[in-house]
Amino acid sequence: MENFESSISEILEVDTIDLNDELESFDAWDSLTVLSIIAFCDSEYKVPLSAEEIESSDTILGLRELIESKM
Repeated sequence: MENFESSISEILEVDTIDLNDELESFDAWDSLTVLSIIAFCDSEYKVPLSAEEIESSDTILGLRELIESKM
């Protein structure tokens, strides 16, 4: 998960992220962002995620742990 943080920051349209940042705190957080994260996880890690799983992750760290748990 070497490029996880940089890819997520790009999707969220910010320069930097902290693993403890809440997903909903980002201005770019909307349904299209969730779809972008779903597509990223599928293409980069071959991990299928649902919108509900992503939204229940709450933080960047939670999202990362969710992906790792499915790898």
